[in-house]
Amino acid sequence: MEEELIISRLAKYEAYATKKYFYGYCRRAYNVFDHRYNLRNKTGMDFYSLAHEYYLHLMKHDFKPLTDKPRDVRLSTWMMRGFHFVVLDALKHYNREFDAHTVSDSSVMLDYMRANDYDESFLSNIVDAITHHYSNDRKMHEIAHMVFYEGYKQKEVGAQYGMTPSAVNQRVKRMMDEVVTPFVIENYGNGIYYGDLAAHGSFVPSPCAAAPCEAVCDDAAIDICNDNNMKDNDMEKKRITPDFITSLKPGEIFVFGSNLAGIHAGGAARMAYEKFGAEWGNGAGLQGQSYAIPTMQGGIETIKPYVDEFVNFAREHKELHFFVTPIGCGIAGFEPEDIAPLFAEAKELDNVSLPETFL
Repeated sequence: MEEELIISRLAKYEAYATKKYFYGYCRRAYNVFDHRYNLRNKTGMDFYSLAHEYYLHLMKHDFKPLTDKPRDVRLSTWMMRGFHFVVLDALKHYNREFDAHTVSDSSVMLDYMRANDYDESFLSNIVDAITHHYSNDRKMHEIAHMVFYEGYKQKEVGAQYGMTPSAVNQRVKRMMDEVVTPFVIENYGNGIYYGDLAAHGSFVPSPCAAAPCEAVCDDAAIDICNDNNMKDNDMEKKRITPDFITSLKPGEIFVFGSNLAGIHAGGAARMAYEKFGAEWGNGAGLQGQSYAIPTMQGGIETIKPYVDEFVNFAREHKELHFFVTPIGCGIAGFEPEDIAPLFAEAKELDNVSLPETFL
């Protein structure tokens, strides 16, 4: 079916088109962003709340955000981008209301920037703002140019300057908090593409608040539930670590990324310290119902010995089951493709679950 016809049928509130295309594309987007932001475990961030917020936006503007779609962009991509705006806006309100520590304002803004196709002048202005703010710090100027303008990853920047990825990541976070986020809000706050989306506030309609959707709500909800059940079954078969762990059964171990000093101040390390017996000052090995793997001390070659030690430990302790979190992929500054190969042997162990990104 031609995309213009799909948009026309959506604008006429046709039930079949709404179910197949609107809910279909939103469901695809939700699965992507749920994996990134752990949406299903956040109040008000379920599929239907977000999808209906997006639908109300389209209704308010007579579906003009879709009819104005550039010809060279696929409708599915365009709608997923629009759904992403809804997610980012909802996350900002969630963070303010619940003080969530899992998604910082700076990381949301960085994802916002990466999710859209900005011209070179926008990126150049970002770098200029950072350069002006840190007028006497040449290294900050160079890192900003590489990360924001040329698109280098923190680990690549670190390799060039002889810095650990975590050290680069700390500088980038500082730039985001002090310069980039305020700059983008001040100069681009009205948005690109879905301009007034940020002005909608945190209103979340009931599942059938939008009358044109009533005919498809029940069927679509059943589809979502079926998809989630299938995903849960697949996770059990593949031994995938859950995205969100708040409790453990006896014999279960929470494996997290740490630093050699054992300062468990944030992220999974903080969770391990507060809930699973991680010991302050202990940066490696089994402690309570947690297992620490240092990731902040240098490159991949410095992490591998600790992962090898963990794999051997898991192999020798079949009575325990280990849930490995995405170690090294947060503040340490590495990517899943960097860390995943270190756990190649762990994939063969029945008592080790790995993050989906590692598989």
